[in-house]
Amino acid sequence: MPETLLGFDYGSKKIGVACGQSLTGTANPLAALVSRDGVPDWPAIEKLVQEWQPSGFVVGLPLNMDDSESESSSRARRFARQLHGRFSKPVWMVDERLSTREARDQLGSRNKRGPDPRVDSLAAVLMIESYFRDGGITPQEQS
Repeated sequence: MPETLLGFDYGSKKIGVACGQSLTGTANPLAALVSRDGVPDWPAIEKLVQEWQPSGFVVGLPLNMDDSESESSSRARRFARQLHGRFSKPVWMVDERLSTREARDQLGSRNKRGPDPRVDSLAAVLMIESYFRDGGITPQEQS
């Protein structure tokens, strides 16, 4: 049975969002959400959940190049636990290393002035598509 997943590229100021379909193995970017001092816009996330009715979530796990975790990893894991707690749906963590760089490259925005508002949500697209292609860390491994 095809699954719809919402993907999140969690950040302390912005959260990139995408919606993906397992039938096609693809995802589309949605508008990024504002995060204030690391606190997600939960009413906006709830609205997305109501609109898209996902069977689960994918959250990017920012790892260092040596596979070690950072403060950002801890914040992303906390966000994943909160998603699970609020919506009672499975959450899979996906290695997001270099996803932002790849998103910038795809958008041709590497040398532009100022941040490109599309980058975070395209990074979420890449994470969902990576999950469909390669799988992620299972919900039980989220600790």
